[in-house]
Amino acid sequence: MGTITDVPGIRVGHVQRDTDGWLSGVTVVLPPPGTTGSVDVQGGGPATHETDALDPTTLVSAVDAVVLTGGSAYGLASAAGAQRWCEENGRGFAVPGGVVPIVPAAAIFDLGRGGDFSARPTPDMGYAATAAAAAHKEGHDVGRGNVGAGTGALIGRGQFKGGVGTASATLENGVVVGALAIVNALGLPFGTSAGGSEASHGAPLNTTLVVVATNAVLDVAECKRTASASHAGIARALNPSHTLADGDTVFCLATGAVALDRSDAAARQVSLITLQSAAADVVRLAILDGVAGADSVSTPAGEYGAYRTA
Repeated sequence: MGTITDVPGIRVGHVQRDTDGWLSGVTVVLPPPGTTGSVDVQGGGPATHETDALDPTTLVSAVDAVVLTGGSAYGLASAAGAQRWCEENGRGFAVPGGVVPIVPAAAIFDLGRGGDFSARPTPDMGYAATAAAAAHKEGHDVGRGNVGAGTGALIGRGQFKGGVGTASATLENGVVVGALAIVNALGLPFGTSAGGSEASHGAPLNTTLVVVATNAVLDVAECKRTASASHAGIARALNPSHTLADGDTVFCLATGAVALDRSDAAARQVSLITLQSAAADVVRLAILDGVAGADSVSTPAGEYGAYRTA
């Protein structure tokens, strides 16, 4: 099934805490310098940072890191740590006197799931996750399940454990498309059933966060459209999805190593449709991988069982 790090140059770092009232963490996707990116937010309850900077009509096109975090809006503070790491390493939009790293972020709701409502990701955790990503060799394996931003993730109205999942596909033209998902969904996987009551463990506050990466050459508008198309993978994997209580968000990163066939308008269209179709497929697989890889957790706040199909 592969991982997002099958896209050359993409690295992933996780940091988490799951003791002393904690059940939360941070995941950072660190692309190679000069990577183009955009984002599409379709959930009704997002918690995001710097996503407006990725609009195709704005100034910048490069993304220096993407931060996925627990802690709801509080956890977005972890992006400051990732930004600090990027600045220290000279990565960012050049301005007089230095650089301004472009570090968008999105958060899931996991507040209080470890027992302490105030236990939420910090800038230092964002820095550590970025450093962990940078320390990996190219093509490294990616931690799945109860790691990083998936540490406090739940699915099925808070009944079952969610987590981190990843997948990839390689197309005939040499384009690689990978996805990493943080699955913290109101819904459950399509076509399966599981034990447990339908009652929610509190108000339904949920989000599935996704980073899609490819080695193709895409401009910002094409990244935006690929992110939009990739939301189909969320809808294929989870029932329901994109609800008022979900903050479903997809980032798209393009490293620009492999040119698509743009010999004429028809060739360009076919190339992009093929890539975007593959992106939706790997998003679906990454979400199912995140559910399958999650282990049960017991905390002072509750018992969260592993989801197993029946």
